[in-house]
Amino acid sequence: MDILTDYKIKQMNPLFLVSEIDLSIKFYTNELNFDLDFRYEDFYAGVIKDGYSIHLKVSDYSIEKTKNKRNNDDINITFSVSNIKDLYEELSHKSIKIVQALRDMPYGKEFYIADPHGNVISFLEVV
Repeated sequence: MDILTDYKIKQMNPLFLVSEIDLSIKFYTNELNFDLDFRYEDFYAGVIKDGYSIHLKVSDYSIEKTKNKRNNDDINITFSVSNIKDLYEELSHKSIKIVQALRDMPYGKEFYIADPHGNVISFLEVV
């Protein structure tokens, strides 16, 4: 039996498939206040906020598949946040698709949004 070498995960970068890299970068930087971390040609980029990043990769992933995910509330990523009511209020005044309105759940308060390509992002404040 092999023994796995002890190691430490330093960062995790979820990958979102998108059809237009420029539209995605604009959404995450302008609407969600991320910074552009890097861009590789016209098909790959990373955006970052508070040390947490999302990688964006151009793909021919069907918009129908992402619509189906959004309709089923399939979440791509959850960000644990503070001041969720203020964040929800701010984002609800932008042209952002709110998939799930702010709600109280047994584990905290949450809401979901969708990026322009249908990736669903959950924001959660644990109470």
